[in-house]
Amino acid sequence: MQKKYGLIGYPLSHSFSKAYFTEKFEKENRTDCEYELYPITDISQLPQLIKDNPGLCGLNVTIPYKESVIPYLDELDETAKAVGAVNCIKISAASGLQPSHLTGYNTDVYGFRQSIKPFLETQHERALILGTGGASKAVHHVLKEIGIDCYFVTRDKSSAKSEKVFSYDELNEYIIRAFKLIVNTTPVGMFPDVHAAPEIPYQYIAASHLLYDLVYNPAETEFMKRGKAQGASVVNGLSMLKQQAEEAWRTWNK
Repeated sequence: MQKKYGLIGYPLSHSFSKAYFTEKFEKENRTDCEYELYPITDISQLPQLIKDNPGLCGLNVTIPYKESVIPYLDELDETAKAVGAVNCIKISAASGLQPSHLTGYNTDVYGFRQSIKPFLETQHERALILGTGGASKAVHHVLKEIGIDCYFVTRDKSSAKSEKVFSYDELNEYIIRAFKLIVNTTPVGMFPDVHAAPEIPYQYIAASHLLYDLVYNPAETEFMKRGKAQGASVVNGLSMLKQQAEEAWRTWNK
């Protein structure tokens, strides 16, 4: 039987995952593996998806289900539990009367850690994390481990669970100059809406800043362009995507 892997989320038109894994399987001559996109419009469709695809061994999870998928899982590994978000599911096949067993992992943590490490410098002691979704939790987990003080930026402060939160309207010269690392974890600027950018005061960005965008399509987002115009260092999420994908592959095949 073919081993099936795939990605759940909605929409999935922006995703490089299928191309990445298809190319990987071809390179490694893995003719028994295939990777598909499963654009489900509601996370409640997950159990039926698994039932309809008996050869499914693993799933990646993307926007908007990294948190809402958790109640549908049987188990979480320690990192996923600590982060409170899942982007990788290992599926142990049903046997006899035993149903499939779903274990949640967070390989975004590994991917982000590996991809940002080469760019961090001494001035990056404080970070602004744009967004409060599942991806932001992995970013926060990594930066906190490194010892970087993090504040979140959100549109709606009233629903924030942390005290360390700014609204976009509150961002000013003082705040931007005090936070030399800015990480965009929102989908703003992602294909096809390539001219959009998070609403921060870019005029206060300087050469000492590092702007990291988890978006990887397009390769240079509007957020990155505006940072670069101010002399800042900029990085996109492609390396993170590749690193987390390889970690997901290792997780599925432990």
